[in-house]
Amino acid sequence: MDDANEPRITLHPHSRRVRVVIDGTVLADTTRAIELRERGYPPRQYLPRDDVRMDLLTPSDTVTHCPFKGDASYFSFGEHQDEAWSYDRPIEGMEAIEGRVAFYAGCHMAET
Repeated sequence: MDDANEPRITLHPHSRRVRVVIDGTVLADTTRAIELRERGYPPRQYLPRDDVRMDLLTPSDTVTHCPFKGDASYFSFGEHQDEAWSYDRPIEGMEAIEGRVAFYAGCHMAET
């Protein structure tokens, strides 16, 4: 299969249960995730903010730029710095992930 003809990023909405648990605390629980697959990176689950315990996350000063998604702002949880991120104004074609939150660790899909 020739990956060069495949899009760099593909979005896959799904209804599988996704939970984020860090240090025993449930930070998110949803059946409305979008799996973002980007060539060269592990798949990431982008979760609706309504299903994320935003009250437990602290905005950080970190901002990064991805030429394929836009500018990401980051969130910390306790001692876990920049553990989650979100694209508040993604570039054209990535609007589906706008305002959703992704996590580096603790994100697991339930086996159903």
